[in-house]
Parts: sequence; structure tokens; C-alpha cells
Amino acid sequence: MQRLLLDTHAFIWWLSDVPQLSRLAHDGIADPRNEVLVSAITGWEIAVKRAKGRITAPDNLGTMVTERGFTHLPLSFQHAEQAGRLPMHHRDPFDRFLIAQAQCENLILVTRDARIRRYDVRTLAA
Repeated sequence: MQRLLLDTHAFIWWLSDVPQLSRLAHDGIADPRNEVLVSAITGWEIAVKRAKGRITAPDNLGTMVTERGFTHLPLSFQHAEQAGRLPMHHRDPFDRFLIAQAQCENLILVTRDARIRRYDVRTLAA
């Protein structure tokens, strides 16, 4: 069993059922033996980008997480403190929080962002 944390783009691609996800990522997410987590940070990122008109997304993302059998991952003070300790390889605050959560919770981060691999975090190419 693996515990996978979806980067925001991986979550959106999964919901949209678009062929952009790698076969490895798709199979990992679809495998019922794996626990797939979606961070509250992803909800925040989608809400911010939707408010700016950069993406369209439904309002019921929290429900969609549950309906897909995924696990909600809340943000903790431990995650926030870890994000603050990360080197500045990547300045995107959303990604920094996801990296910190993956580190703190020993998760594999499903992402296509090559900059994330500069951190001490396990990844699976989205």
C-alpha cells in the first residue's frame, strides 16, 4: 500500500478524466490498495485561482474528494512550520505546503512539477 498526496494539477486532471496523467500516476490513484489524499491546500489553491478567473471548478470539491474515496488532509501547525523551514527552491506557497505535508506525513507527492524534486520528498510523476 502507498499513501499518495495529489498535487493540485493531478487532482484536477483526475477529476476531469483527461489523458494528461501518466499511466503510473493513473494506476497508483486507481489502485484501491492505495490511500489517496487531497490537501486542504489544494482546495485553497483552486478557490484562489477560480476567484481570479484563471480556472473553472465546481463549488463542491470537498464532496468530490469524499465521493472519489480520497482522504481529506487538513493543514496543521507542524505542516506550516515545516513549510517555513524549506529552502527557497520553489516560491509557490501552495506547493511549499504540499511538500511540507508530504514530508511530515511520509507521503508520496503525485506531481509533474520538476522543481519539487529538488526537495527531500518522495514523488510520483503525474
